[in-house]
Amino acid sequence: MSDLFTVEVPEASQPLAERLRPKTLDEVIGQRHLLGPGKPLSTAFHSGKPHSMILWGPPGVGKTTLARLMAEAFHTEFIALSAVLSGVKDIRDAVVQAENARAQMRRSTILFVDEVHRFNKAQQDAFLPHVERGLFTFIGATTENPSFEVIGALLSRSTVYVLQPLSPEELAQLLDRALAAALPEQTLSEEVRQTLIAYADGDGRRLINLVEQLSVALEDATRQGKPATLDVTFVESALARSLRQFDKGGEAFYDQISALHKSVRGSHPDAALYWFCRMLDGGVDPRYLARRIVRMAWEDIGLADPRAAQIVNDAAETYERLGSPEGELALAQAVLYLSVAPKSNAGYVAYGAARAFVRGDGSRPVPMRLRNAPTRLMKELGYGDEYRYAHNEEGAYAAGETYLPDGMDEPHWYRPTPRGLEAKIGEKLAELRRRDQEAGNKRRTTGGKKS
Repeated sequence: MSDLFTVEVPEASQPLAERLRPKTLDEVIGQRHLLGPGKPLSTAFHSGKPHSMILWGPPGVGKTTLARLMAEAFHTEFIALSAVLSGVKDIRDAVVQAENARAQMRRSTILFVDEVHRFNKAQQDAFLPHVERGLFTFIGATTENPSFEVIGALLSRSTVYVLQPLSPEELAQLLDRALAAALPEQTLSEEVRQTLIAYADGDGRRLINLVEQLSVALEDATRQGKPATLDVTFVESALARSLRQFDKGGEAFYDQISALHKSVRGSHPDAALYWFCRMLDGGVDPRYLARRIVRMAWEDIGLADPRAAQIVNDAAETYERLGSPEGELALAQAVLYLSVAPKSNAGYVAYGAARAFVRGDGSRPVPMRLRNAPTRLMKELGYGDEYRYAHNEEGAYAAGETYLPDGMDEPHWYRPTPRGLEAKIGEKLAELRRRDQEAGNKRRTTGGKKS
């Protein structure tokens, strides 16, 4: 749905977030890496030449505000679409409005699309011809990684600017503004201020909304003849527990599971536990975490400590029996075990190399000696001839034998690490290869006959 016309709303009736929306670039809090002197967006503002861009960042950090300020700075028309509410008809209406602005007022247009990642490929494609012919400057806002959510053609025509969550210091500045507008008579203790900042979790709009909720709660208490003090107890009772920056299907989700996996791989139990708890706090399904933890055991520990896989499977089963929150302790302990276990990706690397080889190789036949011979005909054809039964040989190992297709060199995909159980596996394989070499030398001295 586009902003095709504007209705004047009395300021007192506007939401606090709208009343506090910056009117100039100097009023914007945060994003100094983009808006500081000589920084990319500051330079763009002062150039007088708008360009298409994608503003990528978490909620409540100023994406919409920056788009509106650009329209004012460049003296352009401003059309806003929400990808959540808009469809193809709204896009067509926006194009018509931009064409009218150019023809009738000789003004260019900035088209702002909020949550652009919600538009499908066909809807995003609809913007391309109009961006290319310069009908409007495209500004998209997204909380998701544009590499995955915005079509390549639109991405290549836009500059991506990454916005950051507001720091505690920046939130403190914003809190002062919000209090001056909504609760000018109130003085907050430092404990209450820090509580509000923690609730906001880097989201400026959330912080403003929290102050507005407190204002309403105080008014209600006064109306009921129960004047309240703005202390931590009142704040926590007045505000619903605010969810942290987390989206079960979005960028924060994959960033955090990546951080958990890398902390385990990096043998840092405290960091692994931190990200594990962050994801639980954000509402992730513990069963998903259990599946990922099982994967970590096989990818990053493998045969260096086979107990790791058993422990994580037991933890997952424990969670299924106990549920939340008791079962989460088992998963947490599994995360700790994986973090301190010896690490090896040798099996993971070997599997990947073997898969890649097989994909690019031909269908080599199974050597006759390795084939099964359940019938007389197959025995007569030579199936199973010269097969060496390992258990009948020294150390239950047929030295010098190969089980690969004929003519295929030994690839040595699996290379055990010198850590944990794999150190002993490596020693054993080295001894077996020594025996293979000895058997090969012996065959060469006897004219190639197997002994």
